[in-house]
Amino acid sequence: MTDTRERLLDAAADLFYREGVNVGVEALTKAAGVSKRSMYQLFGSKDDVLAASLERIAPGYSATLLPEDGSGTPRERILHVFRVVEEVAPQPGFHGCPFLATSVEIKAADHPARVVARRFKDGLGEFFRRELVAGGAEAPERVAQQLVMTFDGASAWGVMHGDGVNGQAVRMAEILLDAAGVA
Repeated sequence: MTDTRERLLDAAADLFYREGVNVGVEALTKAAGVSKRSMYQLFGSKDDVLAASLERIAPGYSATLLPEDGSGTPRERILHVFRVVEEVAPQPGFHGCPFLATSVEIKAADHPARVVARRFKDGLGEFFRRELVAGGAEAPERVAQQLVMTFDGASAWGVMHGDGVNGQAVRMAEILLDAAGVA
């Protein structure tokens, strides 16, 4: 069953990212090469599959997005996140941040996938807050929130316009860091 679970989560992560959370159970199970019965034996619902697929991709997404531990100054570490967005946004197949996309599509705040997405975003905010504190920022909680909003806005812009964010994500983050006194 582990192999079936892994195939299902892989297919779910791919389909939900490319096509959105309204992908049907039929398409999901077909893409995974598993039966509906197997899916429901492993997960109580499609919503549970969606949440589990987000949980599964979170560590890899974080590893791509965040700098290595101990590398660079707090400012450099924060700007690294925005440079990653700058690099990936113009690539074919970029559909933005999967956690933001899920949250935009699902309106119920208590939906299991939205809970996972929120936890991921809270973690990103906490990364920014820690770096801001280390960099001596004024009002690190507020600035961390602004940085997450900037990240999400850059991600959404890249999807809407399909040609990247043209250096603006890094520039906006620099403006926030300058205003907060993070050199």
